[in-house]
Amino acid sequence: MNPLKTNASRRQWMALTAAACAAFSLGAQAQTTWPSKPVTLIVPFPAGGGTDAFARPFSAQFSKQSGKTLVIDNRGGAGGNLGAGVAAKAAPDGYTLFMGAVHHSIAPSMYAKLDYDLERDFVPLTMIAMVPQVLVVNPKKITGDFKSFLAEVRKNPGKFNYGSAGGGTSHHMAGELFKLQTNTFITHIPYRGAGPALQDLIGGNVDMMFDGLGSSAQHIKGGRVRALMVSGNKRNPAFPDVPCAAELGLPDYTVTTWYGLWAPKGTPADVQARILEEVKKASTGEELKVAWANNGADFPSMSSAQFGSFVHNEIKRWATVVKASGAKLD
Repeated sequence: MNPLKTNASRRQWMALTAAACAAFSLGAQAQTTWPSKPVTLIVPFPAGGGTDAFARPFSAQFSKQSGKTLVIDNRGGAGGNLGAGVAAKAAPDGYTLFMGAVHHSIAPSMYAKLDYDLERDFVPLTMIAMVPQVLVVNPKKITGDFKSFLAEVRKNPGKFNYGSAGGGTSHHMAGELFKLQTNTFITHIPYRGAGPALQDLIGGNVDMMFDGLGSSAQHIKGGRVRALMVSGNKRNPAFPDVPCAAELGLPDYTVTTWYGLWAPKGTPADVQARILEEVKKASTGEELKVAWANNGADFPSMSSAQFGSFVHNEIKRWATVVKASGAKLD
């Protein structure tokens, strides 16, 4: 055996081994150092809405446990689509995250054109919260129970209106679904987010709202709005006195508001894993458990694959509702 060749082979093997170790070390370092600076969480609605009701306590818990601030960036407009477009174009480094909602699974069938694609431009991370929709009314304008309210609406088509967080949002489509299933007509008034819509409901400028329970919960408890119905086939533990849709004769009225976490496509897998570690840790914290319970919400345990599959099915489901309602936006 030629000793020169043997030495050359040994040196080559040692160089390859060193390179592999360096790569492993860099990978491990990337995995353990995130986050090394503040992280931005884009919330695509104005402050005070349903997304905010979960984003803010989640942000506080994340910041506390990670040692790095999770900064909320409210980017309202276009039914949540403006902020989604901004998030889709962010650097895929784990320092910009997106908290979207059920609205973003409705948008593909509602809008003729979007400047982002929820399934193409983002990596689904996990579900953050799930709450039923609730029909809330201004207590000074609508004083009766659900049955008397429904009779009045049927007797006076177009007399009543409902506010929403914007065209194509779950608030809007919950109202359209309600109209389809009750054979009624109520005028839709879109706002730039659930927060402004709720304020106008409290002020008496709109009659009602189909809202996610998370943003209405504190107003219901404070008597500023009154809940007539929660969607689905069971009452919510946080509001046991509010009847559910099924017991009011609407067994198919199931509308759930959910909020999820995404990262821009291309975010490294090890960073995704670290983000999910922090989310899981936050979900077990007592403060978040209490906050979610007070808002009548669940914090579902979903893997990234499960969440992606869930969102895909929601896109198909809402496309059917949009088509049946005839609603469409430019």
